[in-house]
Amino acid sequence: MKIRSPITVLLGHVDAGKTTLADKIRGTAIATTMEPGFLTQATGCSLIPIDVIKEICGELLEKFKIELKIPGLLIIDCPGHAAFMGMRRRGGNISDIAILVVDITEGFQEQTDESLKILREFKTPFVVAATKIDKIAGWFPIKNVCFSDSFKKQSESTRDELEKKVYRLVTQLAERGFNSERFDRIEDFKKQVAIVPCSGITGEGIAELLAVLAGLVQQFLKERLEVSEVARGTVLEVKETVGFGTTIDVILYDGSVARGDYLIIGGKEPIVTRIRALLRPRPLQELRVEKQFESVNEISAAAGIKIAAPDLETVIAGSPIIAVKSEEEIEKAKRAVQKEIEEVEFVKHIEGVVLKTDTLGSLEAMIKLLTEEGVPIRKAEVGHVTKQDIIEVQNVSDSLRRVVLAFNVKPLEEAVILARDLKIEIFQNNVIYRLIEEYKKWCYQRKEGEIQEKLEKVTRPVKIKILKGFTFRVSKPMIVGIEVLAGVLRPGALMKKDGKIIDKIKEIQREGQTIKEAKKGDKVAISMEEPTMGRQVREGDILVSALSEDDIKTLKEVYEKLSDDEKELLTEL
Repeated sequence: MKIRSPITVLLGHVDAGKTTLADKIRGTAIATTMEPGFLTQATGCSLIPIDVIKEICGELLEKFKIELKIPGLLIIDCPGHAAFMGMRRRGGNISDIAILVVDITEGFQEQTDESLKILREFKTPFVVAATKIDKIAGWFPIKNVCFSDSFKKQSESTRDELEKKVYRLVTQLAERGFNSERFDRIEDFKKQVAIVPCSGITGEGIAELLAVLAGLVQQFLKERLEVSEVARGTVLEVKETVGFGTTIDVILYDGSVARGDYLIIGGKEPIVTRIRALLRPRPLQELRVEKQFESVNEISAAAGIKIAAPDLETVIAGSPIIAVKSEEEIEKAKRAVQKEIEEVEFVKHIEGVVLKTDTLGSLEAMIKLLTEEGVPIRKAEVGHVTKQDIIEVQNVSDSLRRVVLAFNVKPLEEAVILARDLKIEIFQNNVIYRLIEEYKKWCYQRKEGEIQEKLEKVTRPVKIKILKGFTFRVSKPMIVGIEVLAGVLRPGALMKKDGKIIDKIKEIQREGQTIKEAKKGDKVAISMEEPTMGRQVREGDILVSALSEDDIKTLKEVYEKLSDDEKELLTEL
């Protein structure tokens, strides 16, 4: 069966050298072929044909015993996590393998971890491109050579420095649950993540990176690369293109598509249209010419392509597409794309949050993660936060769920105003894990605040002893010295003796100063309005707090915040 080019995405920290590396891979390929038109670039994609890979990698393929059969590598410089999640297909992500770009001089950074979480979530295999080796102290750069050749020509101290940094990455990956090793020392590529030291500036290591990628996908992902006759893809972006109106940028991951084909796009209702033009950007050297795009009659997977057709205005990024040749195939295609849409489903909870995201892929990922966190969802949709979303969540009685979570989308101004008036929180972030962490942190702080408020209002379990020789006033009010034997004593606490109610604590003083509370071991003076010393109470008496049913219910709710002696006393009372 025919196989397609594997789809490879680059992910990593913002300053890790991701775009520089992508540019270098692209530039190396152009320089090697000397034929710019031989390299296809579309929608942030670079399709590097197999002949070019063979030319760049040279003897490395023989060294690693790789016989290339794939038609090439489709490399996508992913602008962020949101873009990666937008590349959705049934059962996961359209990417076959990823390059996790890590600055070797810095090691793992915040966005490196976030990228790794996403790759783990989508079960995407990856190799690590340890970039910026040219920044290592003492490194003597040799342009566009294999890492292995360049490494041999470095000084011993420089080689040692690189080894230290590679093993720092090995350690950091191990801490995150991944077994890894430098690519040329790996014994089993199925069990170990390959680390390829390289430079996006000098080109050192690019050959090894391409060889390892090509070898891995061919050895372990061959079945995934088999193509069928049905053209399938995912919408990355919907945009206006001069001269063509509304167009969609698509990653085609199966089959082939031609001008004039019927295009079926998933959504609330399937969109059926006809392809007017298939467009791809001209090679980099020709970007200044008047005509930016060139039209092609047909294109096969895997490819990045811009499609012009009528009725694309309501298309949502992340939507599945199928292209068919005849009208008879349309109904079957409509059912197929809707089945993919319906997979993005959740159990609706009345007492749940409202979720808004930018693409179907990110919506699916957010639903999965929130469900794992035990967060119920009332409504989940693609699009900006609207006034209707605020009205929807207003009806949620649980204050912790009366929120809107907005991933990579903005609230409309009318929604912001209404949310402010109704005191409804809108959480926004373009990193999925940060959004969830911010919400969880807010929930924790709200819970802690509610607990503290309950602790302030409730009568706490307390046991006190009236000290002998410390009666300062017999009555109206009675003022005596006491010792707190257990618990927390506060003004307003209703006290009892042998089951009989005495009175509330009016005031607590220490050394003439009024205080708000006294704890176990404290000796303080208290005043009570009703009792008279020698009648209702005597020196040496033990008094305990009289807890109402509401007090006991509240104390059970905040039980973990009570001290050990309070817990013991609560059981006793």
